[in-house]
Amino acid sequence: MSKQVIECVPNFSEGNDMQVIKQITNVIESVEGVLLLDVDPGKATNRTVVTFVGEPEAVIEAAYLAIKKAAELIDMRKHTGEHPRMGATDVCPLIPVSGISMEETAKYAQKLGKRVGEELDIPVYLYEYAQSNPARTNLSVIRNGEYEGFFDKIQLPEWKPDYGRAVFNERAGGTVIGARDFLIAYNINLNTKSVRLANSVAFDVREAGRVKREGNPITGKVVKDADGNDVRIPGTLKACKAIGWYIEEYGVAQISMNLTNYKITSVHKAFDEVCKSAESRGMRVTGSELVGLIPLEAMLEAGKHYLAKQKRSLGVSEDELIQIAVKSLGLTELGPFDPQQKIIEYKLKQVADERLIRMNLIAFANETASESPAPGGGSISAYVGSLGAALGTMVANLSAGKRGWEAQTESFSDWAEKGQAVKDKLLKLVDEDTRAFNRIMDAFSLPKSNDNEKAMRTQAIEEATKYACEIPYAVMETAYSAMPMLTEMVAIGNPNSITDAGVGVLCMKTAVRGAYFNVLVNAQGLKDKTYAAEIVNKAKTLLQKNHSEADAILAKVEAAIS
Repeated sequence: MSKQVIECVPNFSEGNDMQVIKQITNVIESVEGVLLLDVDPGKATNRTVVTFVGEPEAVIEAAYLAIKKAAELIDMRKHTGEHPRMGATDVCPLIPVSGISMEETAKYAQKLGKRVGEELDIPVYLYEYAQSNPARTNLSVIRNGEYEGFFDKIQLPEWKPDYGRAVFNERAGGTVIGARDFLIAYNINLNTKSVRLANSVAFDVREAGRVKREGNPITGKVVKDADGNDVRIPGTLKACKAIGWYIEEYGVAQISMNLTNYKITSVHKAFDEVCKSAESRGMRVTGSELVGLIPLEAMLEAGKHYLAKQKRSLGVSEDELIQIAVKSLGLTELGPFDPQQKIIEYKLKQVADERLIRMNLIAFANETASESPAPGGGSISAYVGSLGAALGTMVANLSAGKRGWEAQTESFSDWAEKGQAVKDKLLKLVDEDTRAFNRIMDAFSLPKSNDNEKAMRTQAIEEATKYACEIPYAVMETAYSAMPMLTEMVAIGNPNSITDAGVGVLCMKTAVRGAYFNVLVNAQGLKDKTYAAEIVNKAKTLLQKNHSEADAILAKVEAAIS
């Protein structure tokens, strides 16, 4: 069963006093099993967005301590800021990351809300998936009236808190706690200081749109439906909330957005739509900024979107896709953008998981040459394979960009994307093969002072050895999967690069055979002879297929250059 991991993104109503913010994040980090990912303060909004992850019980304990500390340190009676707010901890959402459903996450939100309401005497409202009342699921509806208006609002029967007394806490205000999907907080910068103009763009694009008026769209009478509700003209973007505001710190107006489902409305779609609306109103978008973290997928899709607009190959590296996205979205206008700090997958990734492939070429060669037995032939086979895939991908990209071959750009781009995927998978297997070897060494070092320990040690060695067979076999399969791409690059790719494709085939031949050696040697140590025979037979079959196909391609290369 996979480990349950949830993310928590509390928003605290303090963005200027870093000592206050630090005291809040200190209590979060004091909880064992919680990893603090990001702290993003905003001066003009006077608000800080904090992101941390961990197993559910640890996360809600850290969230409770943070809400408690914020209530002690932040006095809402003195608070001002551009962002709507109703409490010291304004909102505290939980987001499922892995091994846990939204329904389970909602129960943890309810558990946290109950504790905050009862033990801290802070009125708590549940929202989104944690809220059973459809009229109270929307955060903006709950927060309407903000801190100043809630002293009266909380007295209304329909606004009785979900937890805590129906008495507004003067110092701490109220808190909204819930469970939701991943949300991207995204601000787009305009070359104006006008909040009115910024709001006009926000109303154009946000899903809720703007109210319909008779005659004058600004001062005209609001149109009502048969039930007396405001008639609205919907905006162009689904799953998008937006308002316009002026940020004195930067001297610009912004469109502040919450993209509640980036698979429906992506950051690049939001950016392009705001550009279109702003231009129609005589303004220009100058850049944008992310508040908190963004999923890797969102950045990669943005990179591909802007490459496609340039009619360039999409089969470039992950790093280049991110760089294209950053430049195209203007994410460095207001400050530096570090992908390692702003992309959630990069923050979650342990550096040790990619120790070898993060080395430079000289360090990797020196590490291989050292007296340590790992990295060995298995890791080198995976690395050689990644270079073979990289060479084939290079030929595809050169072909996609060749003058006069524009009609084939999309086809070569598709091959380049496939090559990148193979390259990336083989790179991951470089470190995984070394970890597989280390697992065997760790198993052999287990105690064996009694029969029980001996049995556990024997089982651990057997399991680790099976894994040490599976990883090189995965290298064989992955390397072999690049052969169709290399075959095509030799046959129809840029003829000036046919030798590059040929060297790529040689690399794949080496990768498959080298990994095959590791399957054989590790299978010899298995007690489960049936499993050993099966994986060796599969490896032999794959080796023969790869060998014959590679030799056929290499013969064509030699014939072409003779």
